[in-house]
Amino acid sequence: MPKNDPTNTGGLFIGRRPGTAPVRYREAPVRAGGARRRLDSVLAGSILVVETLICATLWGPQPAGWLWVGSQLYHSSGSVGLGILVAFAGMLSTIMLTLKIAMRLDRAWKMVRRAAGKEQKEGMLERIFVISMAVAGIAFAVWFLIIQGPGSDIAPR
Repeated sequence: MPKNDPTNTGGLFIGRRPGTAPVRYREAPVRAGGARRRLDSVLAGSILVVETLICATLWGPQPAGWLWVGSQLYHSSGSVGLGILVAFAGMLSTIMLTLKIAMRLDRAWKMVRRAAGKEQKEGMLERIFVISMAVAGIAFAVWFLIIQGPGSDIAPR
């Protein structure tokens, strides 16, 4: 069966899928000097560190900050629903904004890595997000189960 058989591709494509052709340059791209490529590597590393720190704020500082804002609003207004609504809406909006910033940083990281002479096709955002989520979950479990402890019903503190 040929690879361009319409039944193999669901009838949508007869040839190569759009946008997947190999990149062909009219002339060979100019390579930067060694010092410039090292500078680009350092810049890419610093962008990756900033991206990691931004993703780490998703699991602790941002929710804690919005819970504090919600508690202050509850204390001043006396309305639990208003405090919860503001805290939830604030968390969602800052999380979406943080992910938008992280996506832009990830795109910039890929471009700087390419400028440094590395073949970079994929970003690191997914890996950073999953690893930061795992670290935050493990840290919370250690804090909750070992440091703070759920407590005992027999001998309360």
